[in-house]
Parts: sequence; structure tokens; C-alpha cells
Amino acid sequence: QVQLVESGGGLVQPGGSLRLSCAASGFTLDYYAIGWFRQAPGKEREGVSCISSSDGSTYYADSVKGRFTISRDNAKNAVYLQMNSLKPEDTAVYYCAADYASRDTVQAMCVMIWGDYWGQGTQVTVSS
Repeated sequence: QVQLVESGGGLVQPGGSLRLSCAASGFTLDYYAIGWFRQAPGKEREGVSCISSSDGSTYYADSVKGRFTISRDNAKNAVYLQMNSLKPEDTAVYYCAADYASRDTVQAMCVMIWGDYWGQGTQVTVSS
């Protein structure tokens, strides 16, 4: 079964850190660009960060640039999002998605919210 499963979410204080993981099963991520997206209550889903399948190109939303780092480990068939200096406005359900690499750039993936496969999401709450 083709599946993406996020983990690592939770409650963290402002300024704290979390590391989200996205594990793929039923397919390999090698030829897919991977993205992290989030959706806060009452808001539209937005692209957070995306990474290419080949050259390591990355894209970050302005709101997270310098604080978040996306990475992938194809050998483990997994993707990660290291989130540092978390802010209350980062509170959202975070989703990972895989998009076949030939479709477009990672910037387009993040901005247009493209994904062939999506995970179920993991809750991140930043609050004191």
C-alpha cells in the first residue's frame, strides 16, 4: 500500500524545536520531490518547505526561512523537517507530500501545493 506517515509533532514552547519525520511505504521516494505543508485552524493550507529529488534544491516559505531545514534520506525512504525557533504562528497540522520529480520545480510544488501522495498530518502546537 502506498503511504506516507508523519510523526514527531507535539507541544513545544516558543523558541523550542521539533523534528518531523515522514516515512514512505509502498513506494520509494528517490524520484519524488518532497514537501512539507501546514494548515492552521481556519486558514488555507500553505507550503512550508520542499526539496527536489535530484540536485538537493530546496524552497522555504519566507515565514520559516532561516528557522526550518528540510532534508531527505533516500536510503531510509524518509524525509525530515527540523524546526527551530518555533513561534506560535507555526501552530498547525503539518503534512508531507511526494510529487513526481518531472512535473515542476520545488518552488512550484510548495506554492501550488502539489502532491501525488499525502500523509495524514501531525499536529504541531507552539504555546507557552
